[in-house]
Amino acid sequence: RHRLQLAAGHFLTWHLWGYLHTQMAHGVMSRCGTECLSILRVSPFMKTVIIGAGAAGCFCAIQLKRLCPQREVVIYEAATHPLKKVALTGGGRCNLTNTFQDISRLSQVYPRGERLMKKGLHAFNSQATCRWFEDLGIRLMVQEDQRIFPASQDAREVVTALLSALKRAGVSIQCSRRVVSISAEETGYLVRFSQGNPISAHQVIVACGGLGHSPIVFPPEVKTIPPVPSLFSFRVGDVALHSLSGTSVPFCRVSLAGTSFRSEGSILITHEGISGPAVLCLSSYAARHLAEHADGNVLLVHWLGGISEEEAVNCLVGSWQSQARKAISSVVPEGLTSRLWRYLLQRSDIDASTLCSSLNKKQTHRLVARLVADAYPITGKSRNKEEFVTCGGISLSCLSSTTLESRHYPGLFFAGEALDIDAITGGFNLQAAWTTAWMVAHGVATASSLH
Repeated sequence: RHRLQLAAGHFLTWHLWGYLHTQMAHGVMSRCGTECLSILRVSPFMKTVIIGAGAAGCFCAIQLKRLCPQREVVIYEAATHPLKKVALTGGGRCNLTNTFQDISRLSQVYPRGERLMKKGLHAFNSQATCRWFEDLGIRLMVQEDQRIFPASQDAREVVTALLSALKRAGVSIQCSRRVVSISAEETGYLVRFSQGNPISAHQVIVACGGLGHSPIVFPPEVKTIPPVPSLFSFRVGDVALHSLSGTSVPFCRVSLAGTSFRSEGSILITHEGISGPAVLCLSSYAARHLAEHADGNVLLVHWLGGISEEEAVNCLVGSWQSQARKAISSVVPEGLTSRLWRYLLQRSDIDASTLCSSLNKKQTHRLVARLVADAYPITGKSRNKEEFVTCGGISLSCLSSTTLESRHYPGLFFAGEALDIDAITGGFNLQAAWTTAWMVAHGVATASSLH
């Protein structure tokens, strides 16, 4: 007994506990085993604490209870209600995932975390996600752009289904409990809150999003990459452009001047600047760069979708020659609205009433230069509240790539937006939440059985 007390350090405690738990499960708990449990002061049933009642936290809790029904699982959430962000995502429709059919390289959609997601998606991909939610009774639909939504187009259906599954599984959710620190103990971890008494747990799963808003003090050697905003629109100071608010262009190329960051897709002019899928993707690709170089950034817009300047000249001149007697303002390039075309003519110092046949070479090249590289100094960022995520989080280098367990602290796991994984819009961020939560749930269950 004395030697056991002296030797029961953190590592031995975990492995001894796993052995005793297995013995008890087979009905062969000895008197010595019972005595060991009393010495180590652990419950015969393990307790797992999940921090964060968002997409990853709730999914992980349900999956873990399916694998380990006897385990006590408690979720602590800082907000007043669980799954608040899931209720807003996708404009209130909840873009659950994506088919990935149009994705040739994962780096297209995961600027950070591509390698881990490649491994994770082999275990739990978007098809598995669809089956998982269909088993909860949610019918799904696939849009033309390969985004997958509930057929009801209502995020509340997803929230209700997840909460019902948590209730059936016996998972407890405690809201308005903000975690401030996690420290290692001999028999697990001690979790402290901003208010109330601390609690002990054998395993802790950190699944809270955006560690930059309410940072948690972790044990040493848990490396955190400073979180910065990702997925946002750009503010520009051109008042004339603001007057076109609501105007969309179906296909453009946008880039940051002086960098290799670029993106393609539709854009939307807003009362503050420029938004839309192409801009949001660009902000995701360049999130770290924009955080480190906040001033002097210039957005370049290729209004004609990426064709070369020579191709643009040939296309426009050919159109003008066939309509030589018309005013230039009435010959609108495909994809642009009449109002936007007049605005671009004005920015190029070309009178809207000029006949197509009257345009000289200098005017033509000035207009084409504007169309293929229209420069807008960026004055700030506008968060897309429905899709806002962060770039940064727990460094993947200090975690197991299979279970997302800390390499230095057995029993400490990370999932979802707490990780240094983020994606562009289209359901890819939620898929990262489901996939990493699945990896953690199975990692926890496997670790327990191995112990």
